Parts: sequence; structure tokens; C-alpha cells
Amino acid sequence: MTTLRPVIEGQSVQVTGATKRYSELAALDNFHLTLKPGTFTVLLGPSGSGKSTLIRSIAGIEKLDGGRITFGEKVVADSGVHLPPEKRGLAMVFQDYALWPHMSAAENVGYALKRHNLDDATFKHRVNEAVERVGLASKQLHYPHELSGGEQQRVALARAIVGRPSLLLFDEPLSNLDADLRERLRVEIATLTREIGATALYITHDQSEAFALADEIGVIRSGRLEQLGKPELVYQHPVTRFVAAFTGLAGSFLGKVTQQNSAIIEVDLGSTSIHCRASEIFQIGAQVDVLVRPAATSFAQSSVGCIPATILDVAYRGRGYEHVVECPFGVLTGVFAEQSFLRGSRVEIQIDPLKCIAFPFVATNE
Repeated sequence: MTTLRPVIEGQSVQVTGATKRYSELAALDNFHLTLKPGTFTVLLGPSGSGKSTLIRSIAGIEKLDGGRITFGEKVVADSGVHLPPEKRGLAMVFQDYALWPHMSAAENVGYALKRHNLDDATFKHRVNEAVERVGLASKQLHYPHELSGGEQQRVALARAIVGRPSLLLFDEPLSNLDADLRERLRVEIATLTREIGATALYITHDQSEAFALADEIGVIRSGRLEQLGKPELVYQHPVTRFVAAFTGLAGSFLGKVTQQNSAIIEVDLGSTSIHCRASEIFQIGAQVDVLVRPAATSFAQSSVGCIPATILDVAYRGRGYEHVVECPFGVLTGVFAEQSFLRGSRVEIQIDPLKCIAFPFVATNE
């Protein structure tokens, strides 16, 4: 395959105090975000969190009610300023492909070059280069209805990169595809984006997709950015209960702090106790919510210092088996083992304190 000529430097993006309301709903609520040049940032959040509104505002499809967006030193959105999408020097890949049905794959890709005023030879070379790079050289004369969903999304990707933009936006581009195809296209998107050197902003509600793609992950909730950082930092040191819960849990349990030793505390869960990390300094007797990561759990060979449990369910995951177990204090999911345990069998569970985090209990927690 032909390798595209890299962009010298990706675009820096600064979102400052962005606000967008739909009637009484604040889709963006004083939102702040910085994208460093050449980085691949993924925003992770549930439906209705403001992800799509943000990326459409950066693209220029939506107009902010307040706040500012700058690309480098250039203001693209501010009070009295709203630069249209075609003047922002970016490209966007949509969830629904957004291809022209009456155009072939090559014509769809070439449409993005119309405003570049290229001579015919350069135009054809650039289109062929982009189509070949996404593996569709043999299908560039096919129309969208003649292509599979994955092939259509590859056309959309080729259309996005053909103009060699300094900023690429991805609006949940893999959500309409089956699991195997999602994984293959995820790798292609990550590789291709980094090859051309563009800055990328990608939104999704899929945690595994986010962690696989990102240089930096942001977790968004109710129109605000709860945390932004390297994937391992966000996962290992979530700053709020919401961030911890949305990035992967085996279970969460209400308890009371009975002992504190540096960053590790002991929590009474009623019938037993558990050791875990503390998200802040707690007083003895404080009510806390203990969040257990899937990686914290394992099956034990002996009962010394372990927790008795009963197997409720088991699922084969290719590399081994994930179990749902019932402990004295509640249910844990995703307990992994290379061999399966029968439903109803009694087992012993170990829980790694460093992979459990206690947050202050709040009655209105989601």
C-alpha cells in the first residue's frame, strides 16, 4: 500500500468555556478541552453526555451559545464568530458514513478535493493513493449500495484523509459495524491517523475501543469533562466515582471505614471486610462506596485470607472463562480463569486491594 505524506504537524485545539443549550438541556456546560498537536484523544461517555455536541461544535456544524474554540492562534468560534466547516481545515468521519449514493467510491473520495484546485493528474493521484491506502483499490468504481458497511466506512475514511487535514474528527464511526470488523477498522484508523500526523478527536461510549485507540482519554458527563489524561492514569487513578464506574467495574459495594493505613483502608461490608485504596482521606466510620475493577478479582487455591463465593454464571471468552460470582457482600462479574467452574459450585475469591477504590458514598449516585 502507498503511504501518505505526513502532515508536518497536527492542529492544536483549545475549547474554552463552551456552552450549548437545547431548550432547558445544557448539552455543553462550561466545557474546557485542549488537544495537543498530533495526539489521538478519545472522549468517552454515555449517550446524552455531550460528546456529539462537542465534536459537531468543533467541526462548525453546531454553533455555540457561549465560549470559544481556537485552532492554534485562529479563533473559529466565539461571540460573533462562527467559521463554517469548510473553512476550518478539518475532516470528519461520521457514524452513518454520509456517502453520496449517486457517486462511486472514488467520486466520493474525490469530492473532498474539489475546493483544492488541483490539476487533473494530481487530483487522480491523490484519490488513487487514499483509496489504495484503505484497501479499496479494486472497488473504487463501486457505488455505496454495492459495498458492505465496513467498505463504506473505509470510503468515508479515505475521503477524510485525502485532503491531508491537520485535524481529524471521528463521530462514533464504528458503532454500526459488527465486532470483528470494528476491531479491524479500529486498528486501521489508529495506524492511518498516526501515519499522516494529524491531531485526532474521537468520541465513543465503548470503553474497550477508547482505551485501545487513545493517547489521551477524556471522560465526559452531563456536558462537562470529568477527567482527561493518559489511559493508564484515568483507569488506575479515576478522580470521581463516575469515571471509575464508566471505565470498568466488576462490582460496587456500600461499607464503613474501620481502619486506615496510608492509602489503603479496611472497609466493613457487613458480613466481611475488604481492603482497598482510598480516593481521599476518610474518617473511621465514614460510609464509602467500594468500586472493584475486574482485574482485581481472581480465584484462590486456598481459603486463607480469601472470600467464599458461589458461581452464578460462566461465559467462554476465547482466552478463557469469565464468571459471575455471589459473595457474602454481593455479586462480582468478570472473574477470569483459564478453566471454567460449574454453576453453583463453591469457590474462594481473592481481591487485590490496589485495584479497588473507595469513594465517599452519595445517596444520589447513578
